[in-house]
Amino acid sequence: MIIHIDFNSEEAIYLQLCNQIILGIAMNEFRDGDQLPSVRSLADNIGINMHTVNKAYTVLRQEGFVKVDRRKGACISIDIDKLEALKSLREDLSVSLAKAHCKRVTREEVHRLVDQIFEEDFSTPGKEERDAL
Repeated sequence: MIIHIDFNSEEAIYLQLCNQIILGIAMNEFRDGDQLPSVRSLADNIGINMHTVNKAYTVLRQEGFVKVDRRKGACISIDIDKLEALKSLREDLSVSLAKAHCKRVTREEVHRLVDQIFEEDFSTPGKEERDAL
C-alpha cells in the first residue's frame, strides 16, 4: 500500500489518509477482508504520529469501510448500506454542484467530468489483476 501525504496541504493528515484508503478500495487496491497495516507500522512508514493513524482508522470504521479487531487489527469491511451511501453522496455533491453552478459550470460539463473520473479512476484493473498481467 502506497500512501502519499501532502504535509503542506490545508487538509488534515488523518483525512488525507482516510481518502487514500477509500480511493484504494474504489480502485480495487483493497478488497473486503484485506488487512491494513498496524497503526504503529503505518505511522512509522509515513512518518506521522500513531494517534493520527488511529484517528483515520476510527473515522473509516465509523463510516463503514474498516472493521477493527483487537487481535487482527484493522481490515477492510465494506458494510455501508447502499441507500445510506447514496444519501451521503447526495449531500456531498449538493455543495460541490452548487459551487460549480455559481461558476457557470454546465450540467453537460459535470456529466463529462463524472464519466471521465469513472473511466480513469475506477475502470482500471485492481492490484491483483495487474499483478496477474
